[in-house]
Amino acid sequence: MARQITKAVVPAAGLGTRLLPSTKSQPKEMLPVGRKPAIQYVVEELQAAGLRQLLIITGERKRAIEDHLDADPDLVQALEQAGNEAALGDLAYLESEARFFFTRQSPPKGLGHAVSLAADFVDGDDFVVVLGDSMIVSPDPAAPLREMMAAHKRLKASAIVAVETVPPEETYRYGIVDVGGAEPAPGEPVAMEDIVEKPPVETSPSTLAVAARYVFSPAIFAMLSRTLPGKGGEIQLTDAIRLLIQQGEPVYAWPLAPDQKRYDVGNFESYFRAFIEFALADERYGYLVRKYIKAKAYEL
Repeated sequence: MARQITKAVVPAAGLGTRLLPSTKSQPKEMLPVGRKPAIQYVVEELQAAGLRQLLIITGERKRAIEDHLDADPDLVQALEQAGNEAALGDLAYLESEARFFFTRQSPPKGLGHAVSLAADFVDGDDFVVVLGDSMIVSPDPAAPLREMMAAHKRLKASAIVAVETVPPEETYRYGIVDVGGAEPAPGEPVAMEDIVEKPPVETSPSTLAVAARYVFSPAIFAMLSRTLPGKGGEIQLTDAIRLLIQQGEPVYAWPLAPDQKRYDVGNFESYFRAFIEFALADERYGYLVRKYIKAKAYEL
């Protein structure tokens, strides 16, 4: 019987150059999105999905991530003494059963290389990968991961990759999957025939883009060891997944449902969108943000 998946890998070593100067001295994963830094949403999603061992892959100038995920008994005690229940609730991610582990990717050599650093941590188990700058907005943000992990065990898959539909003119920005022309139903696994990293628009096999969430068997590490560096000397995770497919391994795409939207902080345009979306949805201050935006709209 397959063991429960309890391990997650969170790559967070990118330089964030598209967000300079904001990322000159802080990780992009620590940029505030609403009231929380981006990576806190990711950690809370993983915890809610039942992941209990979290490996964060950081890099140069990323120490703030470790500090944010470190226990702070003195702060908690001060908040308890002040009766600040709201702030204590915001720090609940530190009080869960999850344990945090850290390793460094120096220098950054691509997402595939970052994941390869997790081999000893994974130790032969199935595991999850979620990018540290990518968040899900949904009534239950952890639902996709829970469902993907269940399907991974049921199908005895080597990989299940979350995907979302993007405009045709934007396919060059993403890893794009080919499911053979099938019309995938949201929340249902569909066999993947190919995957291509950032294809030209005119040759893109579909509009299904990788949505920064993966479930892998340990077989991915053998493929990563065979993956040659590509543009910029980086080893791409997409290329290793493609090798899995070419080896005849069972690889599936998992389309996100319409109420499961992904946001990231990869560039300023997407960061601004994410900030606005999360600010509007904030249970404490969202109504004030909506009120301000409605008033501001008259000036646009």
